[in-house]
Amino acid sequence: MSKQPNQDTAEPRIVRANDGEKLDFGSFGVRFLIRGDEAGGGLSLVEHPIPPWTLVAPLHRHSREDEYSYVVEGRMGAQLGDTVIYAEAGDLVFKPRNQWHTFWNAGDTPCRVLEIIAPAGFEQMFSDMAANPEALVGDGAQAMDMRYGLEVDYESVDGLCATHGLTFPV
Repeated sequence: MSKQPNQDTAEPRIVRANDGEKLDFGSFGVRFLIRGDEAGGGLSLVEHPIPPWTLVAPLHRHSREDEYSYVVEGRMGAQLGDTVIYAEAGDLVFKPRNQWHTFWNAGDTPCRVLEIIAPAGFEQMFSDMAANPEALVGDGAQAMDMRYGLEVDYESVDGLCATHGLTFPV
């Protein structure tokens, strides 16, 4: 087990516009800005570029962390419980743990979202997904969901795409 670094001894740094490991999952990208182990486990920060009219994920809920989505560019749609909202550049959307939610690019131009995950840990799922894409289907997906404290409604994708005019490339 790796030891969490002490925030008092963490090295200050700047993350430039093109810095950070990048992953592409088709429906969204991930750029790691601050990993949880760099922030003492308190939070992580990732950037999600989302192609136009694309659903990021099925409806899901987290049991361990809250998410805060700050829209940097474009227009983000989100379903929070039974409520659908739209957020523009400069808006912040709070997705508390244990609430069903999903989000998408609700526009014709790229959307970029800064996602704060608190406490940290869930950001590792993106690395796991990239390292083991076959684990994203069937029993592998269920095992990953359990490992990260997720409940996922995989059957929600078709309805979300039809209702909001979205695609979900997988």
